[in-house]
Amino acid sequence: MSSRIFQSVVDQLAEASRMTIGVVDAEGTVICCNDSSLCGQRYAEAATAITANPDRLTESEGRCFLTLKGWNSTYGYSVFVVGDEEDAGAICRMARVSLSVTKTHYEEKHDKGTFVKNIITDNILPGDIYIRAKELHFQTELPRAVFLVRQRGRADVAVVELLQSLYGDNQQDFVISVNETDIAVVRQVSPDTTGEELSHMAKNMEDTLKTELFARTTIGIGTIAEHLRELADSYKEAQVAIEVGKVFDTEKTVINYENLGIGRLIYQLPTTLCEIFLSEVFKKNSIESLDQETLFTINMFFENSLNVSETSRKLFVHRNTLVYRLEKIKKLTGLDLREFDDAIIFKVALMVKKYLASREARMY
Repeated sequence: MSSRIFQSVVDQLAEASRMTIGVVDAEGTVICCNDSSLCGQRYAEAATAITANPDRLTESEGRCFLTLKGWNSTYGYSVFVVGDEEDAGAICRMARVSLSVTKTHYEEKHDKGTFVKNIITDNILPGDIYIRAKELHFQTELPRAVFLVRQRGRADVAVVELLQSLYGDNQQDFVISVNETDIAVVRQVSPDTTGEELSHMAKNMEDTLKTELFARTTIGIGTIAEHLRELADSYKEAQVAIEVGKVFDTEKTVINYENLGIGRLIYQLPTTLCEIFLSEVFKKNSIESLDQETLFTINMFFENSLNVSETSRKLFVHRNTLVYRLEKIKKLTGLDLREFDDAIIFKVALMVKKYLASREARMY
């Protein structure tokens, strides 16, 4: 348990009582105190006495000690107050109440966080989810959203700490470090939360991390889990969102699984099937026969909803020039992009080609 969990409570208690208050661990080492000069000192004699009588007030070397109670019953921390037993003892008992509540809150939150991590990483049997949830008094049927925050470039542990400070103060939201670069943020949401609202939440996360830590991130969003057991599926969807976005929406840094469209289907296809599809579409000439200028024209035509006039304006070319280029593409590929069905086939083919190229890049 980090000393920062206790520090703010200790500071408030010390200010109210005008006494020196701190917390020691099981070895008697001071982990936090309103007098920072005492931090790191070790009271070995007191630790031995506390272990012998963990439920009683212990006085040692001008300090009173009392063990803290919490979610876990094992002895681990004690509060101490500098002074004689009459004055310091009373303050010590009051401080014990406040700090024990803090300890209980942290341990319960920590145990629930571990439970949620086991769910999203498939480290718990489905049948055990109900049993463990009951033990932890964990509500199973609440709508929850899963955001997967992936750090780009050098991973920084401060990202986890900042997200915990933003979303880790209640019993319903969880910030879970999955690996060096990935952090899962599980948030309780209202039943009528829309995909647009989820994207807005993710954008706020990204902006905060960028502003506070200059961290570059990509955030994937899964569909809302209505039940605890659905968190694993939502987490996997957030992973897919990032992977698919990496292939088809390289400029996006917030990707919602629900908005992946046809890219999600292509991503799940076997590569052999993709190669067969390309060979069937481009019978005359392969897609490699199209130069970069032609591909740029095609993409601009798609971006402008197959509108010849608008595309020619964006390309700064005459309308007839664009028509000529489209005719050239038709001769090379057999597909007339002015026809909706042909345009759909060509668009899918370009996406399939992009997907295959990303797979080859990952192999090397």
